[in-house]
Amino acid sequence: MNEEKILTEELNRVLEKIKLLDGGAMDKARERVDNLTKPQGSLGRMEDLAVRLAGIHGDFFPVSTRKRVVVMAADHGVTEEGISAYPAEVTAQMVANFTAGGAAINVLGRLGDVEVEVVDVGVKADLNLPGVKRARIKKGSDNFRRGPAMSRTEALQAVKIGLDCAFEAVGNGIGVLATGEMGIGNTTASSAVMAALTGYEISLVVGRGTGLDDAKLCHKQKIVEQSLALHKPDPADPIGVLSKVGGLEIAALTGLILGGAARRVPVVVDGFISSTAALAAVKLCPAVHHYLVPSHLSAESGHALLMDYLALQPYIHMDMRLGEGTGAVLAMHLLEAAARITIEMATFEDARVSNSQGKSADADLKGAR
Repeated sequence: MNEEKILTEELNRVLEKIKLLDGGAMDKARERVDNLTKPQGSLGRMEDLAVRLAGIHGDFFPVSTRKRVVVMAADHGVTEEGISAYPAEVTAQMVANFTAGGAAINVLGRLGDVEVEVVDVGVKADLNLPGVKRARIKKGSDNFRRGPAMSRTEALQAVKIGLDCAFEAVGNGIGVLATGEMGIGNTTASSAVMAALTGYEISLVVGRGTGLDDAKLCHKQKIVEQSLALHKPDPADPIGVLSKVGGLEIAALTGLILGGAARRVPVVVDGFISSTAALAAVKLCPAVHHYLVPSHLSAESGHALLMDYLALQPYIHMDMRLGEGTGAVLAMHLLEAAARITIEMATFEDARVSNSQGKSADADLKGAR
């Protein structure tokens, strides 16, 4: 049996484990949330988030859950086409910055008590840095303007790396996962993947990335258009799309999301690149949608369309477009807030406060802390 077949069968076994949310736990959480000392619905989407977290976890979501953002790093051969304002060497340089604790994701991770794991899934430079998980498949994807970004086997290998990272994290007590990435050129790859899987016009999904001017933006759009015309990726085959016009870190994030869903933990999705990985994951298994927590609306032009396509409403609107998992780590505060409100707020009965219907309720919080 060849490697591609083995990896495909392993992926299919994971997909079979992704189930719908626990309806009973959601009903229990909704009943309690509706009877907390506040007007029903007055905490808006926070209440819905609390209920969905219960459905994911199978009971009230625990407070002080350990959290981890996994930053997948890889280079992109398509940078040879001049589609980025930054040189490809920046990928490795930023990975070094992550390990030194000097990047935005490190600062926000420390603020939110979120572990930061950096995974080299395809950085071109030879890295020997403490704190970087070495899982490199190859020295960056190939230039998909000239040929496939990677083989199908390589795409499946990248997905497996993401799966393994998710399983290891949950096995070691992580209760919330977040997606992060680093890779110069990855907005080009993400735009190509999004266009291939959704059928949206290229002009709508290709943005300025690292800050391209109008002329370079037009060039970037043409590169994506030419690449899709060359490969004609099948939207019904997400792995094929990733292998033809994707990136190693995008495929790895797809696996991370699938693994989180299979292990029933919420996956907080960062910006445009991470959302493209979420799109591929949902295409592989629609039930993944229930486990996605959309963090923020990126300023990258295709992100709003992608959120609409996935029927997700980001919680934060701050015109961010850095990547690294920064928006996802910020949104993790909302998950803990939703959990704490559910568990720590008093019900009308607890506080001996009359509600608008003259009713009260309580719930068993055993094991919630």
